Amino acid sequence: MILRQILRLSSLFHSTVSVHLRRNIGLSAIVFSKTKELDPVQKLFLDKIREYNTKSKQAGGPVDAGPDFQKEMNESLARLQRAYGEGDLTKFPEFKFE
Repeated sequence: MILRQILRLSSLFHSTVSVHLRRNIGLSAIVFSKTKELDPVQKLFLDKIREYNTKSKQAGGPVDAGPDFQKEMNESLARLQRAYGEGDLTKFPEFKFE
């Protein structure tokens, strides 16, 4: 019975890993290939991603975000501060194991 469960979990793990690897390899093949060899839709997709990345760096945050977005973000952060206490909620927490 235990062996059957181990084999079932092994099969599930194998299928999950293979799906993720196929997805990641497919995406990385698009990203790392030269733009001359891409079809027009892939080239447009990569151009838009690069354009957004440039605009995001210049703006220092979300691109084309109006005052409504900032207001909602501040309200959400205030709600989370009340629920979870102190700390900067816009940064990933640092863990220290001793």
